[in-house]
Amino acid sequence: MVEELVTAGVTLASVGAVYAMAAARVVKQYERGVVFRLGRLRPEVRGAGFTMVVPFVDKLRKVNMQIVTMPVPAQEGITRDNVTVRVDAVVYFKVVDAADALVQVEDYRFAVSQMAQTSLRSIIGKSDLDDLLSNREKLNQGLELMIDSPSVGWGVQIDRVEIKDVSLPETMKRSMARQAEADRERRARIINADAELQASKKLAEAAGVMSEQPAALQLRLLQTVVAVAAEKNSTLVLPFPVELLRFLERAAPAAPAAPAAPAAPVTPVAPVAPQPVQEQLPPAEPHSDPDPGGSISGQD
Repeated sequence: MVEELVTAGVTLASVGAVYAMAAARVVKQYERGVVFRLGRLRPEVRGAGFTMVVPFVDKLRKVNMQIVTMPVPAQEGITRDNVTVRVDAVVYFKVVDAADALVQVEDYRFAVSQMAQTSLRSIIGKSDLDDLLSNREKLNQGLELMIDSPSVGWGVQIDRVEIKDVSLPETMKRSMARQAEADRERRARIINADAELQASKKLAEAAGVMSEQPAALQLRLLQTVVAVAAEKNSTLVLPFPVELLRFLERAAPAAPAAPAAPAAPVTPVAPVAPQPVQEQLPPAEPHSDPDPGGSISGQD
């Protein structure tokens, strides 16, 4: 009798151990457990840690709740300005509802991948080449919205979408290089023209100052001589402006006048009484006979 009890106890213990081993499950910290009992979804989702299920009746499915990094294969397309490009991207998403991720969609990873490829081709067709190259942040937001909208019912949340690379044809690369070179040259010419304009204004001001002060022209000439002489050339060609000659002519002092004799001291003179003026006749001239041969003289 005792042996039978011991045998029954050992059997029950063995059955219990087998049952416990068959029913025991361990869910990791980054996972959630979804239980299907005879094919029906149980409402509760098992959290991280040790859990038990009914062997041969319940089926536990584990869902990873970590952020998944999924590369999007490169997609070829034609932009709105008729340029053929090849664009690849990467999608970051995570599961927020484990039950919906298993029930609402067959394979949520494959579904997100296909949706990302389709949305990427659509973004390429709606965008210009300049937007793909320089305005990627706006395109990333639009691409994220296009992928996230249908995936809401799948229990999946799109965390971020990034366009990694945009490949261009070689002819387009050369055209863009020529365009950038032409734009650089245009800006360089504008800068040079602006510099010439500012220099001409300053030179006009300097000319006005030199016209008021002609000595400044001679000083400037001497500075030019010093600058040229510093080059240690064997021959020195010195320009001599006509304005300098005119300045020297105007600056030449006039011939000094003879000094005036010192004035004699003035002595006071006594007043003189007025005297009558006698008219003096000129002396008589000797009378000459116009006809010396036949003159009649005397009275009868």
